[in-house]
Amino acid sequence: MFKNLNPSALGVTGHQSEVIELALTYGFGGLDLSVVEFATRARLKGVEYARRLIDSGKLKLGVFEFPFAWDTDDEMFARDMKKLPDYAQAAVAAGCTRCVATVAPACDKLPYHENFEFHKRRFLEICQVFEPVGIRLGVGFRAAEYLRKDKAFQFIHDLEAAMLLVNMVGAPNIGLLVDIWEIVVGGGSLDSVQKLPIHQIVAVQIADLAQGLANDAIDDKSRLLPGTEGGRIDLTTLLVFLKSAGYDGPVTPRPSRGIFQSRRRDLVVKQTGEALDKVWRAAGLPTEKRFVPSAASMDYNIDFGN
Repeated sequence: MFKNLNPSALGVTGHQSEVIELALTYGFGGLDLSVVEFATRARLKGVEYARRLIDSGKLKLGVFEFPFAWDTDDEMFARDMKKLPDYAQAAVAAGCTRCVATVAPACDKLPYHENFEFHKRRFLEICQVFEPVGIRLGVGFRAAEYLRKDKAFQFIHDLEAAMLLVNMVGAPNIGLLVDIWEIVVGGGSLDSVQKLPIHQIVAVQIADLAQGLANDAIDDKSRLLPGTEGGRIDLTTLLVFLKSAGYDGPVTPRPSRGIFQSRRRDLVVKQTGEALDKVWRAAGLPTEKRFVPSAASMDYNIDFGN
């Protein structure tokens, strides 16, 4: 498994060369893929051109977010699905074979059972497009109580329900996006994760949570950096389990943007990388060597439109 950076989750933007430099400088071995941007670049300039900075940085690719809404009406969904094979081919050409999709924990349209069947059908259709090219779909959920307030119908917001959906879809290439913060907030535990079949863990996201917070006081701002002093999630044991079980995918820190005192992107990535290093080393895992690529090797003068 490898330390993975999701720049947009941290509020970090920039040209591809700049983001890659940040990842390499602060010890990340992988980077999430913006599949729509990559597909556009590959179509205009060719796959080799689109890949060249990723290849020169020797970075692995983590995941790509599912590129459009799946909970739309049938006509719009069918229209968008016509684009999915192209996005899937682009992702594979880039070297990214893991996609993630996060279900909403409540809605105003469908009761639980109907919504469950709706997601089951849609995810099966998506998996059928992904399977021939070797892409796995990881389903995640959101657990904070405030997200379900004032909604007519509750939906999936804990690990047990998410696992049931995955198993009911029944596709060989569907699994879970294991966000340990969401699992704990949803009433789960590290023990719950350790009981999961390792082949069903598509991707892992981590953040810490302060002790003693009441459920109704938890929101996305409660997502702390990994290894925060006084945190209640044992991320070190989680990493030891993942390694021993043979998980080989990305581990992505997902703290709240609001915890950072500086808006400078280099300091945000630096602080995140150092926090991840702390729990990584505590788990006895090897860390990537840090270095700053030369301007020549990273082609800083090329505008990728990111």
